[in-house]
Amino acid sequence: MPDIRTALLMAVGALGLVFTVRYGRAIVAESGVRRWPSVVQLLIGVVVNFFDTLGIGSLATTTTAFKALRMVPDERLPATMIVGLTLPVATQALIFITVVQIDATLLALMIATALAGGWLGAGVVSQLPRRPIQVGMGIALLVAALFMVLSQLGLMPGGGAALSLSAGRLWIALAINFIFGALIMLGIGNYGPTFVLLSVLGMDPRAAFPIMMGSGAFAALVGAMRFLKAGHVALRPALGLTLGGIPAVLVAALLVKSLPLDAMRWVVVVVVIYAALVMLTSAARRTASAPPPPAS
Repeated sequence: MPDIRTALLMAVGALGLVFTVRYGRAIVAESGVRRWPSVVQLLIGVVVNFFDTLGIGSLATTTTAFKALRMVPDERLPATMIVGLTLPVATQALIFITVVQIDATLLALMIATALAGGWLGAGVVSQLPRRPIQVGMGIALLVAALFMVLSQLGLMPGGGAALSLSAGRLWIALAINFIFGALIMLGIGNYGPTFVLLSVLGMDPRAAFPIMMGSGAFAALVGAMRFLKAGHVALRPALGLTLGGIPAVLVAALLVKSLPLDAMRWVVVVVVIYAALVMLTSAARRTASAPPPPAS
């Protein structure tokens, strides 16, 4: 009988295979449009997934790129990003669950709560109209920028050396991670929040990697299949994220041992704040241009 860690790896592989089949069917079913991504879309996939593997995150940067290039309608942004980034994140999960040794039971429980949250979150987000998505993603980007700034200024909790949690702290972590799983579906990356959560609870910050990648992979896999079923995905740019992302993950995780990221993180903060303001401004303009309700 496989141990917990092996079972998690097998589950990622099995879910990834099911998702890949459904993803492929959705792409084949798109008739009358170009299916293969452009060079720019592939490059976006390479860049955002490379830096995601190194801890910068991909949801905020992908939102910024798609918004700046007007590549995906706002109401399709969450679904397109989750579907496109799912297989690269699953690749990260396979690597970090294997490499970083933490309590396997804790890892499995954290992944399970994120998965449940992702399933619930995808169902909600897939039903939302454009304006709530614009507002939600604008706020999500500002939250992501806040975590980046706190990290850059050294204001994030330093963490401890533990690789497991006591029962009381475990329940707190599981409840909060359920929320993180749901928020992933709105485009809120879970690395910064997971890092803070585990550090406050006294864990080794390195433990955030398998928990974040594993939670993100499982939440994305189940959420992405709901998004595909709902049909709210711009498949061509999503495929660019996938095809550009998987090799970028492998290079970043297996070949890049060190990289000066401080300056890059400040650049990312600026562009993320810009994207947040653009998103919120679009939502405000949409509200201002909406016709008044009919008189009763």
